[in-house]
Amino acid sequence: MGSSGINAEYMGSSGINAEYMGRLGVEELMKQAFAKIGEIEPDLAGEYYPLLGMDEAIRQQLVDDHFLFMSGDPNLKVGGMERDWPEGRGIFHNKDKTFLVWVNEEDQLRIISMQKGGNVNEVFSRLVRGINAVEKVVQEVSGGKKFMFDDHLGFLHSCPTNLGTGMRASVHIDLKGYAGDKAALKEICNELNIQPRGTRGESSGDTGSVYDLSNKHRLGYSEVELVQTMIDGVNAIWKKSQEREAAAAQ
Repeated sequence: MGSSGINAEYMGSSGINAEYMGRLGVEELMKQAFAKIGEIEPDLAGEYYPLLGMDEAIRQQLVDDHFLFMSGDPNLKVGGMERDWPEGRGIFHNKDKTFLVWVNEEDQLRIISMQKGGNVNEVFSRLVRGINAVEKVVQEVSGGKKFMFDDHLGFLHSCPTNLGTGMRASVHIDLKGYAGDKAALKEICNELNIQPRGTRGESSGDTGSVYDLSNKHRLGYSEVELVQTMIDGVNAIWKKSQEREAAAAQ
């Protein structure tokens, strides 16, 4: 697929309120849960790094790894999701840095499986194992709490666009054939139900010719269908980019 890396995310439920559990309570619960995850999936065992009081060397390493989420997103600010920043927020990742969990960024949890290369099946399989393991250990340490789910709307999130599966499968890919022509890229992405964005997040803007391509929809499709949409779309866009690049070189 010409990809430099693939990434699959599951956005866990938001539900941050006084009646349920505040951010500090969620963070404390997840610290306990993370300590147990290796008992279920040994390769997913790792360490949790709270943003508050984070050592500068660790912070810089997380930035260099493109793991660290930042404050300043205007949408999150308007929605009140950056209150008391950075208190109660943090990142967990395993030793191989292929499994991550963001705590209290936009949602209470964002579970991520990622790696370089084009082995989508391996990334997706790890994500499934990770989601199941996280929910199981959360149930153990919380007395039975589960992810918020509605029979009609699916998994519930801070952002309505994530209702349904809550899953975003993406590839970082260099599309030199679309350099300087975002309108053409957006057009083909719309035709294929693909969402293009910068490689540093939804509001990151221009990041050169390397784009993050992912499934546009979350609701009304299964996780497998959405992954296949991403694979088919990325392959088609990559092929078209190569054709455009070759034509421009003539």
